[in-house]
Amino acid sequence: MARAIMLQGTGSDVGKTVLVAGLCRAARKRGLSVRPFKPQNMSNNAAVADLPGQAGGGEIGRAQWLQAIACGVKPSVHMNPVLLKPQSEIGSQIVVQGKVFGQAKARDYQALKPKLMDAVLDSWAKVGEGADLVVVEGAGSPAEINLRPRDIANMGFATRADVPVILVGDIDRGGVIASVAGTHLILPETDRAMIAGYLINKFRGDASLFDDGIAAIERFTQWRCFGVVPWLKAAALLPSEDSVVLERLTKGSGKALKVAVPMLARIANFDDLDPLKAEPQVEVVFVAPGDRLPHDAGLIVIPGSKSTIGDLIEFRRNGWDADLADHRRRGGHIVGICGGYQMLGRVVRDPHGIEGGVRETEGLGLLDVETVMEPEKTVRNTSARSVRFDLPLDGYEIHLGKTTGADRLRPVSVSNGAEDGATSADGKVFGTYLHGLFTADAFRGRFLESLGVRGGGIDYRAEVERALDEIADHLERHLDCDAIFALAR
Repeated sequence: MARAIMLQGTGSDVGKTVLVAGLCRAARKRGLSVRPFKPQNMSNNAAVADLPGQAGGGEIGRAQWLQAIACGVKPSVHMNPVLLKPQSEIGSQIVVQGKVFGQAKARDYQALKPKLMDAVLDSWAKVGEGADLVVVEGAGSPAEINLRPRDIANMGFATRADVPVILVGDIDRGGVIASVAGTHLILPETDRAMIAGYLINKFRGDASLFDDGIAAIERFTQWRCFGVVPWLKAAALLPSEDSVVLERLTKGSGKALKVAVPMLARIANFDDLDPLKAEPQVEVVFVAPGDRLPHDAGLIVIPGSKSTIGDLIEFRRNGWDADLADHRRRGGHIVGICGGYQMLGRVVRDPHGIEGGVRETEGLGLLDVETVMEPEKTVRNTSARSVRFDLPLDGYEIHLGKTTGADRLRPVSVSNGAEDGATSADGKVFGTYLHGLFTADAFRGRFLESLGVRGGGIDYRAEVERALDEIADHLERHLDCDAIFALAR
């Protein structure tokens, strides 16, 4: 079995995903064979990973997909054996080892968790095969002691697998001394004994100013500090996992092209917009519920959704349908990706009640297509070619439903003879099931040129690799990585 170390947080969104990715890259640069692991994830940002022995692929969190890139290995479903994808009133879809296991509301899921521990430990054994080191990411916080009896994501896993833990505190949100010391105070002794120390993340300014804070935490906890990590600017170039980050992306900066993205309640795979955000001439603004879609947007992108019908109903309640119609009348461009593509059609039907109680709803009517939800999910990596620009595309599909209609006679892409997507007669509206569309540099450049903006010139995947290297170098400078890697067992 490979040696392992686990990062758990004093709360959600403390930066565990980026820190694990950075440590994975740092270990790889030291010549170690390293793998990521997250026992349980809750996110609608999913990726397609290898599903051993089966055709197609399976789903894992985008965070573990990114961490696999940091390790220089292919993503595997065993890197994230339990993935919860929040839906509407029916609760969350449960994905186990890449495949849909079922659906459950929060209370019912708590009763299921002990049964899922077997899958977690099975994947844990498989991930460690042939590796020198596994870096594990927790979920939420171990201080949620009300959930501890059935926990499979934090101390429940760490104690079963005997993995030492480093606690991560986020100083940017304030109260970091209390959050670290409070975690120490309320953990049961067996869990507290698993924690070897802590680190402070997202520090701005002179880290020596926190020396007294470190001394105070040591007095309360007797835990060692593995270092203080500065605010990592390069992290902005990496795909984000938690939708909480969207709250920081609601303001623009006045560039040549404004891209507006409605912040759907069950938004999924919003990192599809990251390559556009990286373009110097493009400003991407996520529009919060209650706000209007901006009149000066040249492009509106309706992103993926884990609950197409529910989000379409909310879309109308927000008045975004009227904003979108105005945008269309002014000659604006519109792109729908996955669930957003389904919303752009005339109607969405759910005869089996897969998404909930509403069996049919009117679409936005901007594409002459209709969608029928079907029980079998499409999950696959896809290499395709843009029909409009005759350029290569690489991405992935994760969706329920089949879309048909006249506008599909103008597809967006072709893969092995199979056509995907639909385009309006004037070419200003299109929808596609292909996630990752904008990561294709040549396509992105030509698409932006068609909107009157100079684009391209950026190797987006190379930018992600560069960001991972930069983060790894920062962690080597600001953390005692020798001690962290020596701690692994």
